[in-house]
Amino acid sequence: MHRDRGTELFVPQPAARQPKPENRLMPSTHKKVIVRKMDRDSVSGYVSPAQFVNEGKLELLNTAGNVVAMDLREIKGVYFVREFGDSESLTRKTFTSRPRSEGLWVRLRFKDNEILEGLMPSDLTQNMPEGYLVNPPDQRSNTQRIFVPRTALESLTVLAVIGAGRRPRRGPAEDQRQVPMFEE
Repeated sequence: MHRDRGTELFVPQPAARQPKPENRLMPSTHKKVIVRKMDRDSVSGYVSPAQFVNEGKLELLNTAGNVVAMDLREIKGVYFVREFGDSESLTRKTFTSRPRSEGLWVRLRFKDNEILEGLMPSDLTQNMPEGYLVNPPDQRSNTQRIFVPRTALESLTVLAVIGAGRRPRRGPAEDQRQVPMFEE
């Protein structure tokens, strides 16, 4: 039998998307770190570069493959390194001359009176509330960056602002003989 009124077509509807369960696993991109603890012990592992601090704890994937949450109060510094080795082997802890890179030249004094200098971004909105990311004086060493929790510091002193805001260029002096076209 033929219907004149029109035919109904079956159009399959896409399956309703199920919300993805929140994944608490560490992301696939990790950075090598050596974590120096306040008690002079150190732990090697991997952290997510984007969000390695969560609720006052450092989330670390240790070399045995276990995710470990370490309280920031126990940590002196998180050393982002090229290769696992000794984070104590910073060849220099202070700059030998004024740094050339742009940023804040800072001196960190730890609670155990160790002193470390470094460069921080001059845009303070880039700082994390839990601590500071500092570039060490020797960029060619094994240590590329250091995260220092606020709880590990006795003081932080800004030594200089390197390459701060741009100064307006000095153009040629305005010719006083020129007649202004529009009066203000």
